[in-house]
Amino acid sequence: MTQVAFPKLLSSQIAFDIARAILDGFDKHYRLFRASSQRAKTHFETGDWQAAQVAARERISFYDTRVKECVQILEDEYEQEDLTDEVWREVKLHYMGLLIDHLQPELAETFFNTVCTKMLHRNYFHNDFIFVRPAVSTEYIENDATPPAYRVYYPAKDGLNFSLKRIVTNFQLQVEFADLERDIKLVEQRLQESYGNEKLEPNHQLQVLANLFFRNKGAYIVGKSINGNREYPFVIPILHNRKKQLVLDTVLFDAIQITVLFSFTRAYFMIDMAVPSAYVQFLRSILPKKPRSEIYTILGLQKHGKNLFYRDFLQHLKYSSDIIEAAPGIRGLVMVVFALPSFPYVFKVIKDSFPPPKETTKALIKEKYLLVKNHDRVGRMADTLEYSDVAFPRPRFSEELLAEIRHFAPSVVEEDDDEIIIKHLYIERRMVPLNIYLTEADKSQDDAALEHGIIEYGNAIKELVAANIFPGDMLYKNFGVTRHSRVVFYDYDEIEYITDCNFRVIPAPRNEEDEMAAEPWYPVAKNDVFPEQFGTFLLGNTKVRQYFMKHHADLLTADYWQGRKQRILDGHIEDVFPYPQHVRFVNQAASKH
Repeated sequence: MTQVAFPKLLSSQIAFDIARAILDGFDKHYRLFRASSQRAKTHFETGDWQAAQVAARERISFYDTRVKECVQILEDEYEQEDLTDEVWREVKLHYMGLLIDHLQPELAETFFNTVCTKMLHRNYFHNDFIFVRPAVSTEYIENDATPPAYRVYYPAKDGLNFSLKRIVTNFQLQVEFADLERDIKLVEQRLQESYGNEKLEPNHQLQVLANLFFRNKGAYIVGKSINGNREYPFVIPILHNRKKQLVLDTVLFDAIQITVLFSFTRAYFMIDMAVPSAYVQFLRSILPKKPRSEIYTILGLQKHGKNLFYRDFLQHLKYSSDIIEAAPGIRGLVMVVFALPSFPYVFKVIKDSFPPPKETTKALIKEKYLLVKNHDRVGRMADTLEYSDVAFPRPRFSEELLAEIRHFAPSVVEEDDDEIIIKHLYIERRMVPLNIYLTEADKSQDDAALEHGIIEYGNAIKELVAANIFPGDMLYKNFGVTRHSRVVFYDYDEIEYITDCNFRVIPAPRNEEDEMAAEPWYPVAKNDVFPEQFGTFLLGNTKVRQYFMKHHADLLTADYWQGRKQRILDGHIEDVFPYPQHVRFVNQAASKH
């Protein structure tokens, strides 16, 4: 007869208490996270955009604050000698037991990992102590106590117009619509156009996520139309008009437009989710090319997004064989940038020192990257993932890259026979550097691509200005072109708030000596900016100059920058639309007159 080996009973009260304390810390975090997300509805209804911005910024720090609290509690409560390897193994097992029937188990596992890695040496970052793989399934974890993640409507029975009106009114926004009947008809017309000649089946249904997505000055209805075996995703933005009434601004059903709405270059949504995995599962059905890590991140659950991203990266390393090497493009003065050619991201390490003319520090650069993390990125700044103690397989590093890191950033690298440990790095989505994009377009005489690049470059700067961001170094090499041909800023070491800059006109020379002087004949303070000088560095190419002056000549005038700055100081928050202007209903109506 075969003997069955049963695991030893869990016996450590300390282990259980630690597990309970960590889960209590997570539950407090998620309770506050949801409360902040719920208040977004009130901010939207009242049009309190400043409060909405503050809430979105503050929510980003909730996670780290709760982790620090939890670590402090455990360090105060327990002596180091009591926290043996056996106790930590039991902590994980107790924690798994506590997650049965939990509604956010995947997030709670990530919180556990973060607390443990703050308390343990990295040698312990393996299966016995942390959740390298998920231990609790997120499939079908909704229960009778939680409201459904999405609602279902049946146009075949009630009619499309009636169903759309129910969708909007079920959100119970406490602000009147300017003309809901008109807007519903416009949405209905667009959706019917998206179906083309396809016959609507008896089972035709609309599935809509139960809570609104809030970001900046908009609220978004997210859903999909299911007709037979076809699915049609759609998003309906709701905005305030000038009379502080609500309008349905458009309906998005183009896959690229919806993808850009959920881009890594935008601020995180505020949305109340009892069961976040249910929302992620729904969003994956309409964004099948987006990895789960990105979807969790754009929902404001960026720490779990980081966790999933790292798991995906380890999996990619396992099933690839190419070599990690320096990223293409002009070498920067501040960062060593490298990439795995088969992986669509780049890794950035801050150098230990910086040659002239750079006047900065590592601490200041980290502050700039944190500023971007906390700021509204308006679709024009790449989100970054920040990691510590990342282990790379040594055989996958090129010797040239390793020599470069040893030379420029020796303080952040540790080596042994098997691994290269990078103590601190940023990871960003890989893009084509704009300078390379423009050079290739010019060489191939692709004037349309060249003009598009310049239009996008200027639009990116103007949208950053609207968000109170001055890029600092505006050279093309600091911008990238995404796979959707959008231009995005990604080099943050010199960014400043527009309101901290002093935009000036260059004074006229007083005499011939002034005119011939190698140095400025006028005083220049640290934050002085002279927009008319931008052309010297940006417009050496004749065609580039032609397109720039055609579309963005105002960027070379101090008046433009001063005017934008004054609007920000006056408290005006600009509208930045995450979709093209031509799809808006207001522009469609204007074009008919």
